[in-house]
Amino acid sequence: MANGKKTTAGLEALAGDVPFPPAKASTPVSIFQVLFFINMHQQFFYKAMDSRGRIVQGQLTANNTSDLEARLERMGLDLINCRTQKPHHFQIGKVSRRDLIMFCFHMEQLTRAGVPLIEGMSDLRDSLPQSRFREVISTLIENIQGGERLSEALAHFPDIFDRVFSSLIRAGEEAGKLTIVFNHLTETLKWQDEMVARTKKLLIYPTFMAVIISSVLFFMMIYLVPQLIAFIKSVGGQLPLHTRILILVSNFFVNYWYIMLAAPVVALTVLKMAMRVSPRLCFQIDLFKLRIWLIGPIWEKIILARFATFFGLLYGAGITVLESLKISKTLAGNLVIETALQQVSDYIADGKGITESFERVHLFPPLVLRMVRVGETTGELDNALLNVSYFYNREVKDAIDKIQSLMEPAMTVILGVLLGWVMLSVLGPIYDTIAGYKPPQMPIK
Repeated sequence: MANGKKTTAGLEALAGDVPFPPAKASTPVSIFQVLFFINMHQQFFYKAMDSRGRIVQGQLTANNTSDLEARLERMGLDLINCRTQKPHHFQIGKVSRRDLIMFCFHMEQLTRAGVPLIEGMSDLRDSLPQSRFREVISTLIENIQGGERLSEALAHFPDIFDRVFSSLIRAGEEAGKLTIVFNHLTETLKWQDEMVARTKKLLIYPTFMAVIISSVLFFMMIYLVPQLIAFIKSVGGQLPLHTRILILVSNFFVNYWYIMLAAPVVALTVLKMAMRVSPRLCFQIDLFKLRIWLIGPIWEKIILARFATFFGLLYGAGITVLESLKISKTLAGNLVIETALQQVSDYIADGKGITESFERVHLFPPLVLRMVRVGETTGELDNALLNVSYFYNREVKDAIDKIQSLMEPAMTVILGVLLGWVMLSVLGPIYDTIAGYKPPQMPIK
């Protein structure tokens, strides 16, 4: 980022006075409300038969056995037997991002062709194998048939369809542009999948090489070096400094290897427990993530690219600027960025311009601010934000490629230095002994 130092400084300045909201008191709920909810929304594990005579097993939410049988009948299944399960054992199976991409693409094509919503979703459900996603689609159909809008039905599954997803669908319903919204969601989910792949590419190789180097280090210090040390001591003579250091390090590994393995696990556990009770610690850790050499700036660009993408989509769908900021800032996943975006929202609420508000928190570089200013002036802010996302995507891709090209030789050099130190420490004393060896003088007759 062109102004990386300025951005980090601006974010770091937020650490001094961060408004952390007090914990909200839980609303008391009567035992009768809980029992009513459990009785009216039970999770059934069922065994049924389809039209081809195949046995199908799965789970479905229903009010009672009769309701379950009716729902299965609408899915083309005949109930054989069922059993109930407590609600906290729900969530067997997972809906992947590819399932959501397929859902959005399918819905885009159906709405574009003018197919009624329930018929289109029924066709989609029938084309799916028995899975968690098929049951979610079935529940969506049931809720829509019960009088709910699509956005309201989606809101019942916040773990699958997040707030941005349901908000965009609601805006599309109100504006009559569901086809356009589903198209944007399809492209955005594809982009998000690509960004996840890039992030994994950035982290997997260094992690793999760190594990390899650590394994080689433990093997040499615990098994190989002690055997060589016994030979070196048998040779005799004064040991050089680097050899004595190697012996000390090897003895530490041999005597305290269990502490070295347990310390990171214990430290991470304690850190996670402390983060749960200290919002300020969470803020400082998120700030540290943004300042990690090489990886921190890339991570910040990934977060800002995701923010710009969803902010642009929400604003383009007709949602107000403040509401778009409120929704999209929760996707940052970083308290530093969230705090900065909250300050932007406060400035806009006080009557400041969008570009001026972003300038005050030093969140974007000058080039991006100029793009936002042009979009704000021309009324094309959503397109400007999508251009900002493209700008960051390109920088992230270039940065990851550069780091990937530098990582391999760097890891090779580290491994070579480690092996060279061991070999020099072992062979150095042997060479000194051989060089200082003087053969016995033969008597002259």
